[in-house]
Amino acid sequence: EGNQYGNSMLHACMSIGSIYLGLNQLDSARSYNEKALWYAKNSSTKKYQGIVFRNLGYVYLREDLPDSAKYFFWRAVSVSKEQNNTASEIEANIALAKLYNGLLQTDSLYYYASSGFKMAAMLKAGSQLATTAELLSHAFRRLGNTDSAFAYLSIAKSLTDSLSKARTEKLMEFQNVGFEEQMQLEQEAQESIAFKNRIRTGLLLGGLGVFSLIAILLYRNNLQKQKAYKLLQLQKEETDLQREKVEATLSELKSTQKQLIQAEKMASLGELTAGIAHEIQNPLNFVNNFSEVSTELIDEMKTELQKGDVQEGLAIADDLQQNLEKINHHGKRADAIVKGMLEHSRAGSGEREPTDINALADEYLRLAYHGLRAKDKNFNADLQTNFDPSIGLVNIIPQDIGRVVLNLINNALYAVNERSKRGEAGYKPMVKVSTEKRAQGLRIRVEDNGDGISDSIKEKIFQPFFTTKPTGQGTGLGLSLAYDIVKAHGGDLTVSSVDGEGTVFNILLSTH
Repeated sequence: EGNQYGNSMLHACMSIGSIYLGLNQLDSARSYNEKALWYAKNSSTKKYQGIVFRNLGYVYLREDLPDSAKYFFWRAVSVSKEQNNTASEIEANIALAKLYNGLLQTDSLYYYASSGFKMAAMLKAGSQLATTAELLSHAFRRLGNTDSAFAYLSIAKSLTDSLSKARTEKLMEFQNVGFEEQMQLEQEAQESIAFKNRIRTGLLLGGLGVFSLIAILLYRNNLQKQKAYKLLQLQKEETDLQREKVEATLSELKSTQKQLIQAEKMASLGELTAGIAHEIQNPLNFVNNFSEVSTELIDEMKTELQKGDVQEGLAIADDLQQNLEKINHHGKRADAIVKGMLEHSRAGSGEREPTDINALADEYLRLAYHGLRAKDKNFNADLQTNFDPSIGLVNIIPQDIGRVVLNLINNALYAVNERSKRGEAGYKPMVKVSTEKRAQGLRIRVEDNGDGISDSIKEKIFQPFFTTKPTGQGTGLGLSLAYDIVKAHGGDLTVSSVDGEGTVFNILLSTH
């Protein structure tokens, strides 16, 4: 009975939420869909979770909150796939495709529209096939592939026309059946009137009994209404209680999310700080060592001059001059490191500026490596670079793209370090960073020879809060944030991996 009650409340909240969404009353639509989500998670029928997530996504989309809408559409795809609810998964893919179409993000539009099209074709779902075909037409048109755009537009129009024709035929059939039923009802009504005329006398005699029966029925109906009202009050109190619980849970979830994002930022800052400290420590050691030696040389030079040995004093002076030149050289090196890091972190406004991608990638590679070495002195890896000198300066937000590159390099170093701990014979950890100029932009490639990523989790790595690291070592937000940063630059972040051999991440940026 509890499950039946929960399922009834689930369907009721879903229906009311859809009605409020249709009326564009977004606060009420969100409230009832959040109630529906609670019942969907706690009822015996969990397959409706994807539908509720999708409806919440549409609420946030109407509120002009595309990031929140994107999160709930992603959750709709994920849970629909887990529950094997293909119809719901198709609708979630359509929702994401429409979102990316509005955001003019063509690659993502194509990915989700094509996924929905394939599943709709498998289910022979005509309406969904028409919608995904039209979305694919938009994607190919933006990609400049007019032949494919026209082909999918023709498919969408053909399916729409077929569906319209089928609906028209069903409507006409319904109307014809309805007319025949009306004629039959009219004939029966006439026969009923004649029959009533024949028995009017009998009805008058039994009138007192009929009125008594009506009174009894009215009394019974009144009692049922009172019981129904009490039950409705109880249900309202239960609903209010559950709403308060859901609101408290949502508030706690938002707080946790903020903490995790902050933890991810602090983790990146810690790794960066360790690398900077190691970079500056080397020239600082040289400065300290040569300063100590120079102090000793000054004492020796004084002694020789007091003895009257000018020639030896001049030789010591030459050595002292060389030491001072080395001190100056390494002091400038430390100054350059500090200035370089300030240059990468100074722009908090998020404005694009001409940036040397090769220098940025090389510096973050060294900082990430020294940061890991500061934690684990036994770790060593072969760092390889292959930078395309023809790229020149690229107009980007350097601190954002630097954060993406740093995250990918840290992940690569983590992967090869974990594999090296197993002591495989002949294994040499390797991380390679390369850049390449392309016709439409440039590519930054981060490659490692770690354990790779299995196909079962490859599709999940860009989802928020998904991580394969042990508890406490990763928040699951690094790649998700990196993906969003690259997309905000109008680019794309892709991964290719062979389980047991290594992983390659490609950052594709447009320079137009």
